[in-house]
Amino acid sequence: MKIRNASFIFLSLFLLFGYDLQSQPSDDIWNLAISRKHDLQLSVYVTAQTIEQMFTTETGRREVLSLLHCNGITKVYVEVYRSGLVVSPEVLKNSVDFLEKNGFEVVGGIATVPGKDFGTTQEGTLGWFNWQSSKTQNDLSKVMENSAPYFKKFIVDDFFCTADTSVESKAAKGDRSWSEYRRALLTSLAKSVIINPAKAKNPGIKIIIKFPQWYDRFQLFGYDVVNEPKLFDGVWVGTETRGQYTQRFGFVQPYEGFINYRWISTLAGKKNGGAWFDHGDCTDLDFIEQAYQSVLAGAKELVIFNFDSYVTGHPGHHLLRQDFEKLADLAHAVANDPIQGVVGYKPANSDAGGDLYVMDYIGMLGVSLIPDSKYPENGKVIFLPTQAASDQAICQRIIKSLENGAKIIMTTGFISHAVCGEKLAQLAQIKWPLVNETIIAESVISDNKPENLKFPLSMDYQIIPEGADVLLKTADPKGTPFLVQNKNKNVFVLNTHTFSQQDFDAVGEVLLCPRQIGLLELPKQWVNTIRSAFHPINEPEMDAPSRVSMQQLGNQDFVIQNYNLEKTNVNLTILKAGKYIDGFTGNSIQLSGKEIKLEMAPRSRIWFKMNN
Repeated sequence: MKIRNASFIFLSLFLLFGYDLQSQPSDDIWNLAISRKHDLQLSVYVTAQTIEQMFTTETGRREVLSLLHCNGITKVYVEVYRSGLVVSPEVLKNSVDFLEKNGFEVVGGIATVPGKDFGTTQEGTLGWFNWQSSKTQNDLSKVMENSAPYFKKFIVDDFFCTADTSVESKAAKGDRSWSEYRRALLTSLAKSVIINPAKAKNPGIKIIIKFPQWYDRFQLFGYDVVNEPKLFDGVWVGTETRGQYTQRFGFVQPYEGFINYRWISTLAGKKNGGAWFDHGDCTDLDFIEQAYQSVLAGAKELVIFNFDSYVTGHPGHHLLRQDFEKLADLAHAVANDPIQGVVGYKPANSDAGGDLYVMDYIGMLGVSLIPDSKYPENGKVIFLPTQAASDQAICQRIIKSLENGAKIIMTTGFISHAVCGEKLAQLAQIKWPLVNETIIAESVISDNKPENLKFPLSMDYQIIPEGADVLLKTADPKGTPFLVQNKNKNVFVLNTHTFSQQDFDAVGEVLLCPRQIGLLELPKQWVNTIRSAFHPINEPEMDAPSRVSMQQLGNQDFVIQNYNLEKTNVNLTILKAGKYIDGFTGNSIQLSGKEIKLEMAPRSRIWFKMNN
């Protein structure tokens, strides 16, 4: 009763006098967030509509402060424009002053999407801008000029892209491909419409570009991952994978956030500063899993979209508060010893063919896969999907890697599209040319007997071995090889097909995974065999089904996450016996020699650390 009365008195004083939260004792999460900012910072993006609704009244501002403090948010992104709404200079100034006075870092932001009388909407499937339009360019340039004086930093949200096919854009495109035209256009407009107008009014302002998470589709819609990081002062990366089992935002795998962030880091370098994820299509577990993969990728800041969900509430907020210190500890460890492993080669602006987002799935099969935009000359194990075929010197690079003792895993799509496909087929000991044949397998041979799959396994080619050993094959009448290895056991071929443009067109999808596929429904024996093909020498080995990821830090620690909806048995063979603890809980992990047997709860994680 006394506690309830004390709470009532505090709340009454708060409402009566406005209560200066800056000068009063704050919640533990707020103090913790401030103390750990150097390891990990929590930020939130506030849309223009919410700025107008909540930052213009005393009641709204009071609620803003309360929600930011109790969720450990220390940086706020204030949006100046979205969907036709331009926030007035007066409101911007008052909002920035209010936040800074109360101890928050403030960054400006803009969502470059059309409004009724603002810019020109594209002719295309999504509601993006026609950037060729002079009205689009002039309207946005004016907003940048008017808002830049109020901010030290400023971010451009997802929509700096276009799929416009209007007569105006077709004329400007000329003989170029849509990808070439759009990348050249938006690279030019990044300077003339975004950067230059802002810096003319505020020379010291730092402009950040945020890339969305659909990394295998960037080049189609104008994102230039080579030149844009050079133009902008900073780069933030979308890790908003959301729900892997639902169609609303695509059947996106949690490992995609890691792949996207690490891949862009190879292009942006030290300019890569933060990860960005949201609540849409997220359960509480989906939400927090985005945070963990963002941190494992190297993010030192988590930007959460958007503040409205803190007003309405979301169960993921509780998990983020609860796990913040664990995430900060992990971020500190990753900063010192980034995730290592098999290198997946994806050159910038490369076409994926039938291997769209294949790296996400390899990661979900328990391979500690890290992407790179440059060929990994010193890689011990190298994964080459179709994307790598855009490298015209790829054959010489592969031969050199093999001479240096590397192991190469290629997809059939890569071999078929590479300039030296015949030579690669010889190295793999399979017949050239590959037979282009669409194969849909409903079952596979596992432990010498057929096993049905929940979703079909698709392949684009028929592999005919000429000396190669067949490690895995389907149960269709032809017994189509899915994984083969050469006699030297240093070249493997995966007969993959995740998605192609035709798969996107079939369901009207533009950006994200259009359906669920059989690659994650494989029997455990298949998953272990695939993982073994990727396994580097002298690294821990895992015996587990699909949807169990294993990511290795450079100091020999590793993090395992079970993304399955049921408890899962995981067996590990480590390099040396010793005392291990779970870095998240501090609990001891029991070993039997070099063996560890685990029963992992659904959607759970363990951080294996040597107890020194």
